[in-house]
Amino acid sequence: MNTLLELPLSHQSQSVLRPTIGLILVGFLIAGIGYCSVSVSLAQWLFPVQSNGSVLEQNGKMIGSRLVGQQFVSPQYFHARPSAVNYNVEAMAGSNLAVSNPELQQLIRERAKQFAQQNQVAEQDVPLEMLGASGSGIDPDISPKSALLQVNRIAQQRQLTVQEVQALVQQHIQTPQFGVYGQARVNVLELNLALDQLSSKTITE
Repeated sequence: MNTLLELPLSHQSQSVLRPTIGLILVGFLIAGIGYCSVSVSLAQWLFPVQSNGSVLEQNGKMIGSRLVGQQFVSPQYFHARPSAVNYNVEAMAGSNLAVSNPELQQLIRERAKQFAQQNQVAEQDVPLEMLGASGSGIDPDISPKSALLQVNRIAQQRQLTVQEVQALVQQHIQTPQFGVYGQARVNVLELNLALDQLSSKTITE
């Protein structure tokens, strides 16, 4: 009986090469095509919005994502958390500066002063999240407290009542997932879109 060791080298190579190629093709079909196709199809079926980036559209035009923070500088809008990367999704990161770093301390003082002046509150009342940049640099949410502290400014700028803007914030507060995970939060982009709609409705009326 011939064994593998007794076969010529060329025959040995052929006998090993054929099943190797076969396994590679089978693995590619199962893992490379089959698995990806099934997982993408399931994601599209079960979570159609999330699997497509949680995109927000207005009048058929894409204006952003629920998952990506944007910079709002106009006094007529709610402002998001600071970003160490200028909200650039291609360079997501925090500042990586230690709390003791003089540069970070200076940034914190400037942010506290700016937020306090813009919203007519005391510097010591500015929430910590509005002083430090998020770890990702594109945090889309702020706390209900940070949103409510901006209500007076926005109501004045848009000639709305404080009660109208406060009610809008309350409507957009997302509770912790399952009541346990995370904290209450407000999506800044969604809130600002609703704010535009409220202003348009008020002008029309």
